[in-house]
Amino acid sequence: MQYWVNFMPDWRRSDPETRRVSVLLFPQFSMHCLANTVEPMRAANTLLGRYVYHWQFLSLDGLPVASSSGLPVTPDAALGQMSGDLLFLMPSYGARKLADAATLRALRSAARRFRILVGMDMGSWLLASADLLAGHRATIHWEEYEAFSEAFPEVDAVKKRLVMQGNRWSCGGAMTAFDLILRMIGEDHGEALRLEVAALFMQGEAEDLAPRLRPRSQLVAAAVAQMRDRLEDPASIAEIAAQLGTHQRDLEALFKRQLGATPRTVYRRIRLVAARRYVEQTQLSVAEIAVRCGYQDPSAMTRAFTSEFGDSPRSMRANFET
Repeated sequence: MQYWVNFMPDWRRSDPETRRVSVLLFPQFSMHCLANTVEPMRAANTLLGRYVYHWQFLSLDGLPVASSSGLPVTPDAALGQMSGDLLFLMPSYGARKLADAATLRALRSAARRFRILVGMDMGSWLLASADLLAGHRATIHWEEYEAFSEAFPEVDAVKKRLVMQGNRWSCGGAMTAFDLILRMIGEDHGEALRLEVAALFMQGEAEDLAPRLRPRSQLVAAAVAQMRDRLEDPASIAEIAAQLGTHQRDLEALFKRQLGATPRTVYRRIRLVAARRYVEQTQLSVAEIAVRCGYQDPSAMTRAFTSEFGDSPRSMRANFET
């Protein structure tokens, strides 16, 4: 048997604002949907170097649940034992048959213990069956949209990839689950982190990325690309702006509006994330890493690194290797 565990290296530190996420699995759930929900959160934790998302798997009774492909997942607990910030419902195939009296009672009870309920794939069908979507906007898997609209007229059903309205969220399937989690990461921790997470799961240059994963402005995208290309010999923000045919002040305003941070802050983070990759994946000295990431003084890089990730490069490497 295979088990999916919520694993992070021991060196990663907790965050006082960690979102507590529960994923409620039903028989025949989609592994693709589950991976697209959990992996971006795992990537966000890794990139930030601390737990900003902590997830656990639930089932109605706490017993193991098998996916549509037969892969079993052993839950951490039964739904009735838990509370938290977000509850993701992941039923996938056969969702209509799951809407029995006991399940709907359990969902209505859970709605009082979780701040946000999220219908993934066919999860909106169960939420609506439990009278938890009345007056809310929601979406569902595109194959079920017409039936969903007819069965639940009290729900404002829309043909959207995802809906994040108040304390009720929904998306239409495995790929849109990835979109929803990226949106959540962006709203929680800024557009710059959203782009970093998106880039980890894509292949190719920025212009090849799906439009939903790009910065909203091609100017911002071009500036970020220049920053990534100029790690060892960092350009000034004024130089980047001039190369893009704009003014530094205009570029800074655009970054603040779209990424929630100044170009200097974004550039600094890009360099430090690169430094962390060298720390984790190579045996290069701190001095060599500093040079490759645009720091003339290794001590200056170490201070910036420690401030960003909560560990010095040497300490992080030692903990990572144990």
